[in-house]
Formats: sequence, structure tokens, C-alpha cells
Amino acid sequence: MTSTPYLSVQALTKYIKKKFDADPHLRDVFVKGELSNVKKHTGSGHIYFTLKDEKTQIAAVMFAKSANRLKFVPENGMKVFIRGDVNVYEGSGRYQLYAVSMEPDGIGSLHIAFEQLQAKLLKEGLFDERHKKAIPTFPRKIGVVTAPTGAAIRDICTTITQHYALADVVIFPALVQGEQAAPSIVKAIQQANLMEEIDVLIVGRGGGSIEDLWAFNEEIVARAIFESDIPVISGVGHETDTTIADHVSDWRAATPTAAAKKAVPNSEDLMKHLLTRRSQLFQLTQSRIRHERSQLERLQKSYPIAYPDRLFRPFVEKLSRTDEQLQAQMTYYIKDKQAALQQLANRVQMNTPLQEVRYKQQHVARLSTQLDKSVVQSINKQQDAFKSIIRTLEALNPLTIMNRGYSIVYQDGKVVKSVQQLEEKQNLTIHFPDGQANAEITSITMKARGEE
Repeated sequence: MTSTPYLSVQALTKYIKKKFDADPHLRDVFVKGELSNVKKHTGSGHIYFTLKDEKTQIAAVMFAKSANRLKFVPENGMKVFIRGDVNVYEGSGRYQLYAVSMEPDGIGSLHIAFEQLQAKLLKEGLFDERHKKAIPTFPRKIGVVTAPTGAAIRDICTTITQHYALADVVIFPALVQGEQAAPSIVKAIQQANLMEEIDVLIVGRGGGSIEDLWAFNEEIVARAIFESDIPVISGVGHETDTTIADHVSDWRAATPTAAAKKAVPNSEDLMKHLLTRRSQLFQLTQSRIRHERSQLERLQKSYPIAYPDRLFRPFVEKLSRTDEQLQAQMTYYIKDKQAALQQLANRVQMNTPLQEVRYKQQHVARLSTQLDKSVVQSINKQQDAFKSIIRTLEALNPLTIMNRGYSIVYQDGKVVKSVQQLEEKQNLTIHFPDGQANAEITSITMKARGEE
């Protein structure tokens, strides 16, 4: 027995993992490379892939929480920039990259996502002219879905009041920038459709970068506009900005101001003072929101809140891998048992007397058929002989002759064959085919010889 202490594989792996955990350089790494072996787990939503360059490669995984934030679909051969951390997965004892964010190298992720969604909705027919609804000429109530503060809402309201003061403006506040902007816009469009008196709906915001305008390129926003019963005018960004919302809406205006002009007929400027005060109020509200949002972001960036998934991430991955192994083992076990069962069935079939029984059954069936034929032939032969005898008996049967008009005379129960047997005053019995009669002889005449 050696005195050298040997570590278990698990203990060694745990030690290596602790080393990875302790290394600050591995907690937040930035890596670029090419995607290969990309596979999205249908059940969990995790994305497993390999990141490689010309000389080496590393296994990587992006959990569903991060994968759901991607604006594009990762594909094999795509060059990307990845941010994440490197650690050891204890189940397999190998290190891998845990991706938190992913951006394409070259064309931006937002551009790729825009092209992918535009092609999808175009194929479904959401851009077809036949779906476009007419914009009413004299709207009574105009709904506006945009941010409650900023230049866009000011321009829209100002333009409407200047050109058509008779119309009421109903604002449906929505976030127009950030992760929560798309759901907020969808909710505002749906709320507008619940108010039956809204005649036309303006959806838009002011100018900005593609990131600032991205909420209007989200699929849920496009479908909400398409499904709206109210005609929708889109006015997003500047004249050069084009979004998915512009393609789906019933009328695309170059700017929020142009959208307001399209929604109403021309009129004079009205209520400028009111709009100025409203703008001041919106600015104060926006300033308060920015202040509170700054406080919230500071709290969210604290380590326990910023990375809560790292506490249970190994268990999520272990559960996912265990589930895959269980499915594979179940499939293999079932196939193995089916093969064994088939082998047993073949052996039983080879050793059973079933074949001999089937042969005897066939032989018995043949003999039975032959016997049936012989019996039928014998019966037919006997029937033919019987019929011949019947015909002979019928030919000799006196009753048959009587049917042709003859009768039989009996005297004291004996057949009278000649008049010589008769005497006058003698009682006779005459039999006919259908009965008999009693008679008395009154006279007898005998034929002379030679008479017919």
C-alpha cells in the first residue's frame, strides 16, 4: 500500500474549478471568433456552440436568459464578438466559455435582425397593399402612441392643433427606447383599439440611431400595427430612417410632424401656450424619470443582482446535460430490449412444433377434401341408381297406369282378371286412382274367340 494520497476525479475537478473561480481575468472576458456546431436546445432554450479561430477552438454555451436578448439568430460560420466568463463544467471536467452577450463582427446584429425580420414578414404578406386601411379625412379623435416627453409628441400635437383644432388628441404613453419599449408600444396600441371612438392612430418617435429606433423594428410591434382595427400612420425618426413599422403601417410618414399633417386637414395654429406648458411638464417628468432610472441602474449593477444566474448556473447546465443523457440512455435501452426480444422470438419460432402442426393440418385438409369428393361421388352414384329404380317402379306401378284412365276390380279382396271369374248378382269393388266404388253384376258378356 502506498502512502501517497490520491485525489478522486471529482475532487481534482472541484479544485480546478475553484482556481478558475478565483482568477479575476476569467470573470469577464471578451473573445472574438467564428461560430460552429451551433445548436439551440428546444426544451431549455440554451445555445451550445464552438468558438474557433485558425488554430484552436473552445466549447461555449449561452443560457436562455442571455440567448433571448439576442436581436439576431446565430448561425454556423458567423464571426462574432462575445463577452462572458470562462469556467469548468464539473460534469465533463472541461472548461468552456459562458457567453453573456454576442455581437456580429462586421455587419451589426441589429442590421442582421432587421433583414431577417423584414424577409419573414414580407413572405407572410404583412406588407401587402391589399391590407392597407384608408386614413379618414376628418378625424374627431386622434390617438398618438409615443413617449410622453420629447420633440416627437410636441411636434405631433403642435401640428394637429395648428392644422385642425377640432380634433381631440388622445395620447397613449409608451416607452420608445430600451428593452421594455416594444411591449410598451404594443400595450399602447391595444389600449387605443379598446377605445372605439379613436379614428386614426399615430405611432412614432423622434430621430436617433438604429439602436434608439429599434423598438419599431420588433416583431411584436409590427404584428400589433398589422392587427390594429384603427388605421395607423407611422412617423419614426427622420426622413432617411426606415423601420419595419413603416412597412406594416397603413401610411408611412417621413417624420412625426409629417404623420400629424397626414392625420388631419390643414388649419391655423392654436393653443401654442398650452403646448409649451405641457412640454415643460413633460421635461420635468422626464428629468425625474432619468434620476430614478439612474438610481435603479446603480442598484442593478451590484454584483449579487447583476449576476444572480451564476449561483445556480452549474445546476441548470447539469440538469440539461442529465436530461439529454437520460433521453439517450432510454432510447438505447429500448432498442437493446427490442433486439433481445426479437432474438428470443426467432429462437422460439425455430424450436416450436408449430411448423409440423401446420404441415399436418394441411395434410388433413387435403385428405378431408379428397374424402368429401369421394363421398359426394358415391352419393351421386347411389342417387343415380336410386332414381333409376324409382323410374322402373313407377313404370310398373299399377297406380301409374290407373292415372291414364284405368281401374282395378276386386272380388272378395282378389283382383278380377277375367269375366269368367264373375257371376250375376255378384258384388264387386272397383278401385280408381282417387277412390273406390261398390258395384253389382247385372249381366256378363264374353268375347268370342278372335274378337279384339
